[in-house]
Amino acid sequence: MEFLVEFEVEVPAGTPHADVEQRQRAESAAAAKLAEEGHLVRLWRRPLLGDGTTAIGLYRADSEAELDDLLGVLPLADWLRVTVTPLEAHPNDPR
Repeated sequence: MEFLVEFEVEVPAGTPHADVEQRQRAESAAAAKLAEEGHLVRLWRRPLLGDGTTAIGLYRADSEAELDDLLGVLPLADWLRVTVTPLEAHPNDPR
């Protein structure tokens, strides 16, 4: 199954900058591992109005439960607001 996943990061107020940087490095390594395993297919950044950005990813997993497990162990998981949209093949897909 494929899923469109949108992430918004909300760093808790007062979090030391060094902690944020450490988690971001760990998140990058975790994303690379998910890509190696074939779960993370593509990842984009979308600017938001104001200061923020949103990450949008195309993921593959056997089920939404498996995807939830994969996303739940990400280093930034407790700072993320995640929206998951299951995707289905379209009959006009040019593939």
